[in-house]
Amino acid sequence: EARSRRLKLDWSAYAPPEPARPGVHKVDDVRVQELVDFIDWTPFFQAWELHGRYPDLLEDPLVGEQARTLMTDAQAMLERMVKENHLRPRGVVGLFEARAETDDILLFTPPDGFGDPASNGVGPGVPLATVHGLRQQFAKKGGRENLSLADFVAPASAGVRDWVGGFVVTTGPEAEAFAARLEADHDDYGAILVKSVADRLAEAFAEWMHRRVRTHYWGYATGESLANDELIAEEYRGIRPAPGYPACPDHTEKRTLFSLLDAERTTGVSLTESYAMTPAASVSGWYFSHPESRYFGVGRIGRDQVASYAERKGWSLEEAERWLAPNLGYTPGGAR
Repeated sequence: EARSRRLKLDWSAYAPPEPARPGVHKVDDVRVQELVDFIDWTPFFQAWELHGRYPDLLEDPLVGEQARTLMTDAQAMLERMVKENHLRPRGVVGLFEARAETDDILLFTPPDGFGDPASNGVGPGVPLATVHGLRQQFAKKGGRENLSLADFVAPASAGVRDWVGGFVVTTGPEAEAFAARLEADHDDYGAILVKSVADRLAEAFAEWMHRRVRTHYWGYATGESLANDELIAEEYRGIRPAPGYPACPDHTEKRTLFSLLDAERTTGVSLTESYAMTPAASVSGWYFSHPESRYFGVGRIGRDQVASYAERKGWSLEEAERWLAPNLGYTPGGAR
């Protein structure tokens, strides 16, 4: 029932944009000052339990003075981190031919046989990977769709060539090493400040990279000119959902992303056994370009979808339940 309520896009009236520069690209030419202009400072203050929207909270009658002091310290620390070379931003981006298959997305090297309906979308192109997806399964009022990220990608039956991108960015391990030295010198405040600033710069790098993809690598928005507050408000076309977050909550999908991009070699970012990224000031995710693509939360799902997901990933039901535990709409091991 949820699949029957998927988002039904009119692919006959839409031509997916072809990337200007398909394939995988290492990015190590970004200057830190360029990233500063993309920082969203609101989450920085939230991490310090100062709630409010930047820059308004700087004038807040209750927390304004504390926020201003913290901002001054953050700016001074950022200047020190740049001067002493504690930041080395590097990233990688890739754009791949793609087609949707129910709730999954299949990625290929070109060509991939989209022009031949008899091929069912699989032609001379080499299959690269499958991005496994989940679908909203809860009942919605008013006939609203049950979304999956696969809904934003053309299926083989559409007869058009579509694309999906991926990225990994980091401010590098140097910031963590600097924070560790400050902790060893009993400067806990400075260490936390370093980590907080590095996290904001990593998110800024993700924002910077997405703009470069839209205007350069993919090139479907070459005339885009948005201010930072417009970028924070996500007024651009497309989305960049991250594995482990609401639209694709399975953290293990990061392995697929990292393998596609050879991210550990190109960026130095690695995955732990629990699929956390290290250095911590790193961001990864997928790119979707369709104008109707949007963020959503998968929410609670049923045992039937978990079983389907496990089969598609080659997992046991128990393994799928372990990785998808926060999204289970039932108690594992209970009555089927």
